Amino acid sequence: MALLPEDIIDRLIQMERRINALSTAVNTRPPLTEITNGSLALKRQPAPEDPPTLVAQLSTSGPGGNKPVLRVNDAYGHEVLSDDVLSGGLARPWLPMLPPQDLASANWPATTSTAWTTIAQSQNPLWQPKMRLRMLTRFSSGTSGQVRVMVGGVQFGSTVTAGLVFDHTDLVTTNMQADFGKDLTVEIQAIVTSTTGTVYAKPVLMYGRQT
Repeated sequence: MALLPEDIIDRLIQMERRINALSTAVNTRPPLTEITNGSLALKRQPAPEDPPTLVAQLSTSGPGGNKPVLRVNDAYGHEVLSDDVLSGGLARPWLPMLPPQDLASANWPATTSTAWTTIAQSQNPLWQPKMRLRMLTRFSSGTSGQVRVMVGGVQFGSTVTAGLVFDHTDLVTTNMQADFGKDLTVEIQAIVTSTTGTVYAKPVLMYGRQT
């Protein structure tokens, strides 16, 4: 058997070392679905001559130190979604909060009708498939009645006896793909079940939720 030149043997040894090193790196590096001490950036480049703009970024550096930082920008570079790295929760968008409500039931939406009557209504764009609604109800002395909620013409939750608290969370659509962004009509309806009197209702909490 012919002897191999020493340089070929040396190259084979070096190749074996490199293969072993690569094998070790593959088995010890973090999965591609994880970011360790680094960041991930998504950029948009409309045309080859245009500079790329940042769309979304997830990193472990910034004001939060080693906490993960999430930022999402619109096409103009405005930050439209971000988390609060100092205390947790959302930094943007700023979500509306319900202002303090009048607790004097005499000033609440009300009805004296003995038929179901819409006493309050709102319309909101549908961004989430579920909704929670909490509502206080009252009645005048010697009166009995009921209160219910209709969402898109369909009853939402159970009918409650006037005087009780309505608090219900449920789906407001079964087809989020088709209904996304459409106006959602929420109605509060009440009825007097006694001969005379007044039934009152006041929403105090309403927000969308995920499934």
